[in-house]
Amino acid sequence: MHYILGAKKGDHAFLFDYVESAAKDGLTTEFQCENDDVVNKFRFINQVPLNASNQDILVNFVEYWETTPKKTLHFSWITDMHVTKGNVSKIMRGGRARWKIENETFNTLKNQGYHFEHNFGHGNKNLSVVFAMLMMLAFLVDQTQQLACQLFQAVWGKLRSKRNLWEQMRALFYAYKFDSMEDIFKALFYGFKRKHLDILEYPPPS
Repeated sequence: MHYILGAKKGDHAFLFDYVESAAKDGLTTEFQCENDDVVNKFRFINQVPLNASNQDILVNFVEYWETTPKKTLHFSWITDMHVTKGNVSKIMRGGRARWKIENETFNTLKNQGYHFEHNFGHGNKNLSVVFAMLMMLAFLVDQTQQLACQLFQAVWGKLRSKRNLWEQMRALFYAYKFDSMEDIFKALFYGFKRKHLDILEYPPPS
């Protein structure tokens, strides 16, 4: 099992200072290539200390700059895989894919209506683990519908955000009886008639 972990200068000042010093001494490998209007620049060095407190822990360091006419993006990672000119591009893509998972999965679960909390995965008798598994199962179903269900896509496009979609669905669950999820999506997309409130008991109990 190998790792590719993002490393930021603010969290690893010693590591970045070490790499900068090594670069001045010509100990890093640097090169760049161009693809259409994109300039890809790499810098890497193997077997450098992770931090000042644990200089016996050695990692391999990769930096990558992607420059277009509009902006420059900068990324940096540490890995246990030996870095060469031949594999640094693959390591970069692996690191960016990991960031994409972090951003598009966990950010969605935390901020777009799934209510993923840090304490999920902990707790007495694994109750929070069950919550987390149910949430991930719901997320899987939603991703499947997002990719394959035109009705879901249409409703999502109409309501513009997943958070708004979930709130509208909850409101219908509370107020109406449905035979299928398809009926809920049809109601949200095509609209529906709202009847006046029928009070079941009158006068109310004293």
